[in-house]
Amino acid sequence: MATANAPASVRKVKALAAPTAAEEEGRLGSAEVVLIVGAVVAVILWVVAGLTWAGDLNFVFRSGVTTGFDAAIDWIVFGLIAIMAPYGFLKSRQLGRVEKIEDRLPDFLRDVAEAGRFGMTLPDAIVVGSKGRYGLLTDEIKKMASQLEWGVPVATALRLFEERVPTPLVQRVVSIVTRANEAGGNVADVLTMVAHDTREVQLSVKSREIQMLTYLTVIYISFGVFLVTIYIMAAIFLPDMITAGSGVAHSSLGSAGGVSLAFTLVPQLFLAFFVAVIAHAVGDGIMAGILQKGRIAYGLQHATIMLIMGYLTMRFFVPILAVPGG
Repeated sequence: MATANAPASVRKVKALAAPTAAEEEGRLGSAEVVLIVGAVVAVILWVVAGLTWAGDLNFVFRSGVTTGFDAAIDWIVFGLIAIMAPYGFLKSRQLGRVEKIEDRLPDFLRDVAEAGRFGMTLPDAIVVGSKGRYGLLTDEIKKMASQLEWGVPVATALRLFEERVPTPLVQRVVSIVTRANEAGGNVADVLTMVAHDTREVQLSVKSREIQMLTYLTVIYISFGVFLVTIYIMAAIFLPDMITAGSGVAHSSLGSAGGVSLAFTLVPQLFLAFFVAVIAHAVGDGIMAGILQKGRIAYGLQHATIMLIMGYLTMRFFVPILAVPGG
C-alpha cells in the first residue's frame, strides 16, 4: 500500500522520477524517426526520378514504357510510398493502441471509485484497482501502482501516466482527478462522474466513426470507378482514336492537309490520367482518414493503400498506348 512517510531510499526514487520523464519528452518517438528516415529515402527516390526524367537513367519496370516522364513516374510513386507508408501504418498502430487503452479507462475509474467508498485513500484505491484486468491499460495501471507503493505522490504518478498516454481524454481525466484529490472531500463520487462522462465521450466518438464509415466507403468506391473508367478508355476508346487518327493521316484528306487528328497526343493524355490517379489517391486517402478518425496518420494509411492500387492498375493492367510510327 502507499505510505505517507517514505524512507530515504524511496524519497530518492521520487526525486529521480521527474527528471526521467523530462528526458523522455526531449527524445524523438519511433514514429518521428520513421518519418525522418522515410523522408530521406523519398528524397533519394525523387532524385532518381529527376535523373530518369532527364534521360540519364533508362531503367523501366514494364516493357513498352517510354523513357522520360513516363519512366520517372515509378520513382515518384515509390518516394510517396516511402514517406507515407511507414509513418502512416506505425502511427496508426500507436494510435490504435492508445484507443484500446482509453476504452478500458472508465472501467478502471469505476473500480477505483468503489474501492474509495470503503474508506480507502486515492493511492490505496488505485493500488487495489490495479489487481483487475483492463486489457492494454493493465500494464500502465500496474506501473502507476508500483510507483505509489514506492512512495511516489499520487499527483506525480498520475502525471507520469498522462505522459505515457498523452491523449486529450487522459489529460482531462488526470486533471480532474488530481484537483479533486487536492481539494479533498468524496473523491469516489468525482471518479464515478468522470467514468460516466468518459464513457459518454467514447460512445460519441464511436458513433461519429460509424457515421463516417459511409463516406469512407464512398471514397474507395469512387476511386475504384475512376480506375475502371480509365481502363475502359485505355482499352477501347483511346486505341480507336489512335486508329482513326492514323487512318485519316494516311488518307487523301490528310495528305491534302484538309483534315487531321492529333492522335499522337494520346500517350500524353494517358500520362495525364496517371498523374490524376496519383493526385486522387493521395488527396482522397488523406481526406478519408481525417473523416474517419480525425487523424492525418490514418489518412496517410488510406493514401498508401489507394496509391498502391492506382499504381498497379495503371502500370500493369491498363494497356500501354503506342502511336504507330512513334
